[in-house]
Amino acid sequence: MPRFIKRRSKTIGLPPGSLVHVGEKRTAKVKITVIDYDEKNFEEKEVKKVEECFPFKEKPTVTWINIDGLHDVETIEKLGNCFNIHPLVLEDIVNADQRPKMEDFEKYIFFVLKMLYIDNKSDMIRSEQVSIILGRNYVISFQETIGDVFDTVRNRISKGKGRIRKMGADYLAHALIDAIVDNYYAILEKIGERVENIEQDVISNPEPKILQQIYNLKREMIYLRKSVWPLREVINGLLREESKLIKNETNVYLRDLYDHTIQVIDTIETYRDMISGMLDIYMSSVSNKMNEVMKVLTIFAAIFIPLTFIAGVYGMNFQYMPELSVPWAYPAVWLVIIIVSISLLGYFKHKKWI
Repeated sequence: MPRFIKRRSKTIGLPPGSLVHVGEKRTAKVKITVIDYDEKNFEEKEVKKVEECFPFKEKPTVTWINIDGLHDVETIEKLGNCFNIHPLVLEDIVNADQRPKMEDFEKYIFFVLKMLYIDNKSDMIRSEQVSIILGRNYVISFQETIGDVFDTVRNRISKGKGRIRKMGADYLAHALIDAIVDNYYAILEKIGERVENIEQDVISNPEPKILQQIYNLKREMIYLRKSVWPLREVINGLLREESKLIKNETNVYLRDLYDHTIQVIDTIETYRDMISGMLDIYMSSVSNKMNEVMKVLTIFAAIFIPLTFIAGVYGMNFQYMPELSVPWAYPAVWLVIIIVSISLLGYFKHKKWI
């Protein structure tokens, strides 16, 4: 399936709010994990049925429900009905081609983000859609597959590190978004290494395969920008919204998260400019290499033009040529040829053409 645009033919003609999974086909069973905690207590478990999550809705503690797998729309629909999630939000959750965004529904806030990773086999950037619902005392996250970048958040909750156990659900949502943004830095570090390596190859040895690497890297940066750029609007929207679900003490951390997002976007733009510059350098290097070859060929042609004239004159088959009967005519012609060649080389060097 294309990375930039996923096929939506299954949703054509359906009424708004219809739950149809759009994305890669999955057959694995949906994994549901629940983490419930407060400052003193902590509980983590994996549930087999989504109905086991329903009692956590009214608990005063903070609850994080994580769903791995979007293909089971029945499970997502049951969870949405229990937490009174709008059908259009559920439709966006199962559609894995959403643009990163934030929507405030007063009783809950809905986020869509892109979690990125580098495929070791193809060395390409892949993305996974992560949807987050922030409620008064709960956070529900939806992921396409098992495996994420939230292990640091789970570790902080289980061991009570930092302030996360003392804060509310809004800080937990911030921690999840922050983990996704921090992973962008790891992606950019690997991209930066590739940019530096290709930049050195472009200057030292501009081969045709380098051009293909530049185009591949440029395509990756377009994909990365498409996934990250809207995140600035998401964080900025959180800061502007006067939602009761976001406490004042959390706004400080959201502003810091906004700064990190701007740094990531600035780095992406810098790499895009560098890649465009590398493309120009490659074209210039190839052109300069061609000019050097043409210069050498032109010098050889300029030297051999007078020599060809001399050889042509004395190669004519005429009977009456005075020089042909002179014994020293042959060495004299060679002497003239050598003098002309040396003189032309000296002139070219004086003009700094060679």
